[in-house]
Amino acid sequence: MSDRIARTLVVLPALNEEGAVGEVVAEVLRSNPGISCLVVDDGSTDDTAGVAARAGAHVARLPFNIGVGGAMRLGFNYAIENGFSTVIQVDADGQHDPSEIPELLQELEGADLVLGARFAGKGEYDASGPRRWAMVLLSRILSRVAGTKLTDTTSGFRATGPRAVVLFAEHYPSEYLGDTVESLVIAARSGCVIRQVPVAMRPRAAGTPSHNPLKAATYLGRAMMALVFALMRPPIALTTGSIDNR
Repeated sequence: MSDRIARTLVVLPALNEEGAVGEVVAEVLRSNPGISCLVVDDGSTDDTAGVAARAGAHVARLPFNIGVGGAMRLGFNYAIENGFSTVIQVDADGQHDPSEIPELLQELEGADLVLGARFAGKGEYDASGPRRWAMVLLSRILSRVAGTKLTDTTSGFRATGPRAVVLFAEHYPSEYLGDTVESLVIAARSGCVIRQVPVAMRPRAAGTPSHNPLKAATYLGRAMMALVFALMRPPIALTTGSIDNR
């Protein structure tokens, strides 16, 4: 596992998270000795980049906000250019527990993409209304696409192995919900093995949530549209690329 940790890059997409990102970075490094952390500052107007750097992260700054998908594509390319074979996505707001990273890495031994699932019997996270309906429907459909049971297809806590890192460096979608819904379709239809492990969510450490009750119904419609467009696109051939598969 120590060699795998050394070849793993934790990527935190961050927009105006100066209140939380420093402690998240510190916890990632403290919980996983030898791991590297990249914060992609997605056009923040506060001191997100400075706080992250002082906490020990590498920092890539985008001049304007392009969304989680675009930030993660930058992270995948950074990983390839710097010799990392595995990428772990972690939210910068403190809701993910970095001590669970080894569990994702362990499951990645037999998979290309591992989701940290909030609705798999661990923790007390819950969602309601149209947002929850969308999550349930998406999980049922994407479980069929992936050929395995998935209960949390919109999770932002995920581990990506070498083959999927190469795939996502070129094809990771940047549209709204593309970083979750469409990326799973791309991975599954390209032949990636997808798995999940149960994780617990924590309260946001700082800042404001990206969704609120007024946006819940819109989320349902957008989620379904993202899925339809993803299924309409042709499969992408999976290649091993230039990074080691170990």
